[in-house]
Amino acid sequence: VQLQASGGGLVQPGDSLRLSCAGSGGFARNYYAIGWFRQAPGTQREGISCITSGGDSTWYESSVKGRFTISTDNAKNTVTVSLQMNNLKPEDTAVYFCAVDPGRLWCQRPEEYEYGYWGQGTLVTVSS
Repeated sequence: VQLQASGGGLVQPGDSLRLSCAGSGGFARNYYAIGWFRQAPGTQREGISCITSGGDSTWYESSVKGRFTISTDNAKNTVTVSLQMNNLKPEDTAVYFCAVDPGRLWCQRPEEYEYGYWGQGTLVTVSS
């Protein structure tokens, strides 16, 4: 399994960013869920969004609901999940990670222990 998150950067409050999670591996041939997590300095990693392989189930943490949109574009044996982040706030500053939970059929709050494969994070900094 290979996962890679990308798209982070330095933006101002109110700006937008689009994160991508590119994945490949055997999990892509079956049901799975991709979760987005973030970890701000001095805090625990938190799950903020999830989408299932067919795109039919999604979940958002309350602080990002209405501002962030998760989507999936899957080809055979490869995965691309995007997280469109609009109206970014300073409190969104964190390292963002994507992870996969093979076999998951529906989304709920992503928990670290449920997601067995992780990509490297991408840093999002929101500052004026």
